[in-house]
Amino acid sequence: MIILKSRAEVEKMRASNLIVAEVLEALNEKVNIGATSLELDRLAEELIIKRGAKPAFKGYRGYKHTLCTSFNEEVVHGIPCKREIKDGDIIGIDCGVLYNGFYGDSARTFAIGNVSDEAKKLIKVTEESLYIGIEKAIVGNRLFDISAAVQKNVEGNGFSVVRDFVGHGIGTSLHEDPQIPNFGEAGTGVKLRAGMVLALEPMVNIGTYKVKVQDDKWTVVTEDGKLSAHFEHTIAVTENGPYILSKK
Repeated sequence: MIILKSRAEVEKMRASNLIVAEVLEALNEKVNIGATSLELDRLAEELIIKRGAKPAFKGYRGYKHTLCTSFNEEVVHGIPCKREIKDGDIIGIDCGVLYNGFYGDSARTFAIGNVSDEAKKLIKVTEESLYIGIEKAIVGNRLFDISAAVQKNVEGNGFSVVRDFVGHGIGTSLHEDPQIPNFGEAGTGVKLRAGMVLALEPMVNIGTYKVKVQDDKWTVVTEDGKLSAHFEHTIAVTENGPYILSKK
């Protein structure tokens, strides 16, 4: 069941998502060579608690951390650890908070130092694809108009979209209906209505779209070991067009 949010509830979600945006912006200053993802995780938790919110991921299905930190061939759900960030790495950081009863969720991929041209293109295309998808989140469109727009841009640039993990609705629960694939047929899916709040999150691979889950039961990696990037924004569908809640 898709839960429509009132204008007041959307503004509450804006407050939650602004905290996420502030945390990701603060991490931008700390994602440096020699830092560890565990250090970033601790900083994020401190910032979230300082703002009167709670980490959304910590405790979710037994997950023990505030962030998901995914290096290079890791697609999503990478677990923070003592691994040091190296020159040339790319790292996807996914952050969620619970504030005043509503969730916020956003992710971005960072390039560290001298990354390859291919990695730069991957990150650029993934972020572009997110915004292309957001442009389709207008009243009267169909859900898979978003999906098809993302897929077309990704594949048009020679990359692939992950099939096994998708975007989602969000509100008083971290994951709500509907599921939002990053591939699909335009003109299909549920009709978009004002009050829908969606977490759109393209996950894009350089090689095959196929992925596998590591033995830790969380970390998702590309099947062929090639790079992957991830961007996410929480957006509201409004009568005036898409409203990006997780952007400062």
